[in-house]
Amino acid sequence: MLSIIGINHVAIYVADVAQSVEFYEKIVRLTPLARPAFDFPGAWFKIGDAQELHIIGIRTEPVVSGSRSNHFALEVSDLDAWEAHFKATNTTYRPPKFRPDGVRQIFLQDPDGYWIEFFSRKGNQLI
Repeated sequence: MLSIIGINHVAIYVADVAQSVEFYEKIVRLTPLARPAFDFPGAWFKIGDAQELHIIGIRTEPVVSGSRSNHFALEVSDLDAWEAHFKATNTTYRPPKFRPDGVRQIFLQDPDGYWIEFFSRKGNQLI
């Protein structure tokens, strides 16, 4: 029987690996992982318990990403704390809003223009 266990990683193509590493460590607060010795630049990060973000360097093509198109979403336990973190780090983001299903979300862009959704299901109620 065919089955999928889960998503292992998301890979994004970046122009400047060092700039992306700084963003994903300091702003998104991801933990770096050891990366095999590929013959191209990049970095790996841990997301949650079993997922990863893989950064692949030397992007030359434009990024096509948007909150209603190509993006990835990170579920967080406290969206208010993340918004406070974004304010404290002077990170530009879209203010929180509710999806039609009542889940609250915030969007921000990484240095290459990829959109990242932060969302929380906990304590969110449409009023």
